[in-house]
Amino acid sequence: MLASLSIKNFALIEYLNVEFTDGLVSITGETGAGKSILLGGLSLILGKRADVSSVKDASKKCVIEATFQISNYSLRQFFEDQALDYESETIVRREILPSGKSRAFVNDSPVNLQVLSKLGERLIDIHSQHQTMEITNDAFQFQVIDALAKNHIDLKAYSKTLNDYKKNKATLEALELKKSEAIKEQDYNEFLLKELQDIVLVTDELEDLETEYETLTNVEDIKTELSLSEQLLNDEQLGAIATLTNLKVSLNKLRTFAPHYENLYKRIESVHIELDDVYAEINEIGEQLEDNPERLQVVDTRLKTINNLMTKHAVSTIDELRDIEKYLATKVAVVLNIDTEVKLLNEEKIKLDEALNHLAQKIHTQRQKAIPGLVRQLENILKDLGMPNAKFQIAVEQSDTFLSNGKDILLFLFSANKGGTFNTLKKAASGGELSRIMLAIKAVLAKYVKLPTIMFDEIDTGVSGEVSNKMGAIMKHMSDTMQVFTITHLPQIAAKGNTHYKVFKEENKGVTVTKVERLEAHDRILEIAQMLGGKQISNSALEHAKQLLN
Repeated sequence: MLASLSIKNFALIEYLNVEFTDGLVSITGETGAGKSILLGGLSLILGKRADVSSVKDASKKCVIEATFQISNYSLRQFFEDQALDYESETIVRREILPSGKSRAFVNDSPVNLQVLSKLGERLIDIHSQHQTMEITNDAFQFQVIDALAKNHIDLKAYSKTLNDYKKNKATLEALELKKSEAIKEQDYNEFLLKELQDIVLVTDELEDLETEYETLTNVEDIKTELSLSEQLLNDEQLGAIATLTNLKVSLNKLRTFAPHYENLYKRIESVHIELDDVYAEINEIGEQLEDNPERLQVVDTRLKTINNLMTKHAVSTIDELRDIEKYLATKVAVVLNIDTEVKLLNEEKIKLDEALNHLAQKIHTQRQKAIPGLVRQLENILKDLGMPNAKFQIAVEQSDTFLSNGKDILLFLFSANKGGTFNTLKKAASGGELSRIMLAIKAVLAKYVKLPTIMFDEIDTGVSGEVSNKMGAIMKHMSDTMQVFTITHLPQIAAKGNTHYKVFKEENKGVTVTKVERLEAHDRILEIAQMLGGKQISNSALEHAKQLLN
């Protein structure tokens, strides 16, 4: 419930602070006294966009603050989702700075207007003649029917399942598109992959092949040079090995003369051993080396194949070719993997389809059962509100499409006059009739749903006599389980309030300001009497006011 409202520097209000009670709260005042200003300030708390022109003194900050008792509103999860501190006594504050910028706070935590608006919808429901068009749209009408049908849990389950169904459908469509694109490239990718797989690429193979190719291509030249090398090393007279042998013999004779000659001998001996090894290796290479045109052809073909593939794929190493081979293998496997995924998703889709149809049918059945009771209650209330011939035709027909709240198409028709034609509320009901229908619907809803604080802003316009008395009685009954505000010009309705507030203008040092005060018993009698008979209060008006209040 709205526990208090504080407004500073807004429109004609310099400063006011009002504390409210639960039950039915009556707000009265002459036309132009500032009741709309009160609502305007409250609307800012509920997330309406700020207008700097509504600030009284543009050089000062405008502050509007409201305190709400929310322990019975089931809002803890909302606060957690928005990362706000939950307090059973929650304070909402809105500030308009001289710069024109606006700020909003919930329990001193800054919030944006979107969050404030969502919270505001859960705190106060404001209705005026200009806002009754809400009852003409399907979403609101379904909300009423579903409240009576107790569809809350099933609708929540349906919404979650529908969300899963849409995700499944989107994923399937994306996979089908991916598969279609993959299939277009599949044959070419398979060809490229086979090319790479057939040659069995080996890391560092290219260097070995190039070396072997050079050897096989130049066998005769290599043999000639190897033979010359053997001759130079092992000629009996001039060969390097024979010369070193003679040098060893000479130095061997000098070894005993001094350590220096011993070192020279060992060095020559080491060179002699190395040359022997070189000669043996040259000899071995020469014996193994032979002209092999067939092997040359194989090496040449493989080199050309690898080089052609590297050119084709614009790479310079075998490792890069192997990376491309892995990439192509992945792309080729995609189609097969997609088929598996598509199969699993289609199986999931069938299950979700069955679950949605089951929930939609259950919701539909419960709606059908609830509709007669809703029609009966609405017609009975409207009869008390001076519309004895008001009739409703409400029905739900199932479609083939999964909608946001089931598969039902709603037919919500109304006729205000006996023998009249049934039509939609927008076409069949006048503004005053819509106001009474809205009151009737809210009265019915209050029995089934925990509604937030509701504020009726002159919803009784155009109503008088016994009908106004009945309207007041309905609001009074609603206030047994919730806080109800009524901004009214009718004494019959104002008198039914548990508390009564008067909005009025007052001049202070040549400046007109709007003020609000709570009326105690005596002042309340005077206010009701004035509403009955005008400013010149008669004794009969006073007596009538006392009767209404009693």
